[in-house]
Amino acid sequence: MPELIAKAPLDGQAPLALAGVTLTPLEMREIWSIALFPGQAKAADKVLKPLGLAFPAPGTFTTGKAGARLVWTGRDQAFLFGATAPEGLAGQAAVTDQSDAWAGFGLMGAGGEAVLARLVPVDLRLAAFPAGAAIRAPLNHMSSVILRTGEGFEIYCFRSMARTAWHELAEVLHRLAARGA
Repeated sequence: MPELIAKAPLDGQAPLALAGVTLTPLEMREIWSIALFPGQAKAADKVLKPLGLAFPAPGTFTTGKAGARLVWTGRDQAFLFGATAPEGLAGQAAVTDQSDAWAGFGLMGAGGEAVLARLVPVDLRLAAFPAGAAIRAPLNHMSSVILRTGEGFEIYCFRSMARTAWHELAEVLHRLAARGA
């Protein structure tokens, strides 16, 4: 019987630093989709409180204990990163494990906005998309979730598109480096 070995979506991919920007594969953590049932926001917040989290406002994310994050991904919908979904959420929301379905990238450096401006049809400049902001938007032709952290951006896309997303981001970095921008 063959022995299967689990691999990270970007297994073996080294960080890429060009044009003052560093693209790095992120270590994958637990990801849970939480879709609130109608009228259950306050009850869900009570269940999430021990994690130091509350359901995020549209276009934002909240950070709790031990680096857990709750990221807005749509109306009455969020992704819980870095923590196991509390069992008490079952009565307030549809909860599904998404851990193996997503891949993450870090985009750090002053030129991160210029990179994303070529692939994302949304204004991600600091004035329009400050630290703590989150959006679900296309990254070129791929669905993605983008977060603005204090250090730069975190970008998540479907695991099946991880290598393509990496290629798209790396191509922009190479073009910016060639232009000296």
